[in-house]
Amino acid sequence: MQIALTKKLADAMEVNPPSAHKDENPLFSWTANWTKVWDNRHAEDMLVLVNSATRFTVAIYQVKRKDLKNAAEMMRMSISNTLLSMNINPELVGEYLRLAGEMEFTQNRSRQKAAWVTKAGLDCAFFVGHEYNGIANMFSDTVGTSANNRLVNYSGKGSDGHFPYRAMINALSELTGRQAYKYRAFELLVTLDVGVYKVARRLIVPADLGFASLHKVLQSVFGWKSYHLYDFTIFGGSKRKPVVRIVPFEADLEYDEDAILMKGHTLSDFLPDHKPILYTYDMGDNWEHEIQLVRMIEDYDKESPYLLEASGQTPPEDVGGVGGFVYFHGIMMNPSHPEYKEMKEWARYWTQELSDWESRPRVIHY
Repeated sequence: MQIALTKKLADAMEVNPPSAHKDENPLFSWTANWTKVWDNRHAEDMLVLVNSATRFTVAIYQVKRKDLKNAAEMMRMSISNTLLSMNINPELVGEYLRLAGEMEFTQNRSRQKAAWVTKAGLDCAFFVGHEYNGIANMFSDTVGTSANNRLVNYSGKGSDGHFPYRAMINALSELTGRQAYKYRAFELLVTLDVGVYKVARRLIVPADLGFASLHKVLQSVFGWKSYHLYDFTIFGGSKRKPVVRIVPFEADLEYDEDAILMKGHTLSDFLPDHKPILYTYDMGDNWEHEIQLVRMIEDYDKESPYLLEASGQTPPEDVGGVGGFVYFHGIMMNPSHPEYKEMKEWARYWTQELSDWESRPRVIHY
């Protein structure tokens, strides 16, 4: 595997690598840079790699100068973990790394690839800035995942470009002859009673999906804006007997000493043994989404999370819970109501019917 280092990264690693081999398979070739996430800091803190064949992005945050002595090991592990985080067949990932061989550092002399890795760094910095406050210490070698869902190599028309993750998966499948996906999955039915009707989403998710990721998936398919706090409550076969409450932040533990942090926990830790699961969003409006396990799929061979079916429109944020939505809905269904104009202006683009895109079966990127 050939890693072409930018001058900044080579200097930071205190190496003087040789020129790149022109006959290297571009699928085994990457360009790497060391860049900065936060503008108000002087030190670089993120390693970014871009694949030469597919523009697939891998990124590691936080990486300090002292960590660069282990750059080769970190890069190889990050490539593996990023692919695995997208539910790609572990056998395929292992075969790719075997075929790629030992890692070798070279000089980057391509302006185009330097531009690619710079753009990827900006995309990854945006993701890190959105996900983390920049204060707490953290390490993640999969922060490049979201960048792979962005269209690249386009010149004004979407049909001109491609999505890096799809290009990488297709290339690896062709290279190894192995299926792209092979993992355990759950089909879930998630329902939300809003008083006037029920909102429902049926979807397939990886069994090992973390609760923080499940939160993002549910926000996406229900059209919420992630403005408010949330938690998950696990039940033991009856809604009257909660087994455990799962919360996202340590500060949440101050209000419930019996709760546990969701970090490190996945759906498969509780399903199928414990059900249902209650996802509560917005502790003021108290939107309670009931998550039911429909079926388990042992060897799922497609991309997920995947929305199978959607019905019912989600209420607007901050409408006032079920009671507030019933009142709001009554006004919106009656254009002659004296408060209709004011309420419509407040609700902006809200409509009772789902759009074609909202109800369309699709892969959920989060």
